[in-house]
Amino acid sequence: MKIWVDADACPVVIKDILFKAAIRTETQMILVANHAMRISPSPYIQFLHVTAGFDVADNEIVKRLNAGDLVITSDIPLAAEVIEKGGHALTPRGERYTADDIKARLTMRDFMDSLRSSGVDTGGPAPLSQSDRGAFANQLDKFLVKEM
Repeated sequence: MKIWVDADACPVVIKDILFKAAIRTETQMILVANHAMRISPSPYIQFLHVTAGFDVADNEIVKRLNAGDLVITSDIPLAAEVIEKGGHALTPRGERYTADDIKARLTMRDFMDSLRSSGVDTGGPAPLSQSDRGAFANQLDKFLVKEM
């Protein structure tokens, strides 16, 4: 089992939690992004640099993903592809995407996207809170304990 991180949009504080978890559990983690970034020096942590472009990092994750792998992403279409391939997906806020709720999430995402396209200000996500960080760390630990 590997952890894949959609790293372009992943908050630094979440990456730090992931670095510690990968090292502690000796789990391979690959951060995928189209720009250079700092990673913790460890044989368990790798960085995969991809070219810039729409969904290039997402496509690379899906291409390399194996069933049972975990993907950290806020990208709902990416999460849907991950689940379709037998992987697991977790948001940086600690929410698990599941086969039971991914279609509803995609529908809501598309609806909000159409509202934004028509000029409606839907606001953005709230800043990552301390409770979000805790929820992420707890869900990550639960997943790693279960899968190890």
